[in-house]
Amino acid sequence: MELDKKGIAIGNTPKDKKQRKQFIIEFYGKWIAKNPEKRLYNKSLEAFIEVRFLSVEETAGHASASYKSTLSVTFLSEVIENAVVQKDKKGNIIADTPKPNVKNQRRFSKIYVMMVYEKANFGKIKLTVGELRGSGQNIQYCVSAIEND
Repeated sequence: MELDKKGIAIGNTPKDKKQRKQFIIEFYGKWIAKNPEKRLYNKSLEAFIEVRFLSVEETAGHASASYKSTLSVTFLSEVIENAVVQKDKKGNIIADTPKPNVKNQRRFSKIYVMMVYEKANFGKIKLTVGELRGSGQNIQYCVSAIEND
């Protein structure tokens, strides 16, 4: 298994994908230790985006599929703070309805697919955020996936 400078498996074997999934889980553990509130403010949503256990599992499953998606997770703070919510021509935020048969989406009332700015020498990074059901006026958002587009 070949690793890059950060210790991320480069190949596409099942063993490489398993290693990347473990890398993501360990990365989140370190990130949470540095960010004990487990949240950062997003300028575009004008709200805090929280990182929850569901986020870690969801992201590890999606982002471990490719090397570049795994690498994008290492930009987590930058992505959460700078991701831009998509808007329609009238300036309204575009939100998707959670899929009723997807277990991980049941706890959300809305899903937002956000894009971070074009990262130099990397490309765009997609951030999927869910608005927690029943959060009322105290809207809470939760990272549900982060990956390279």
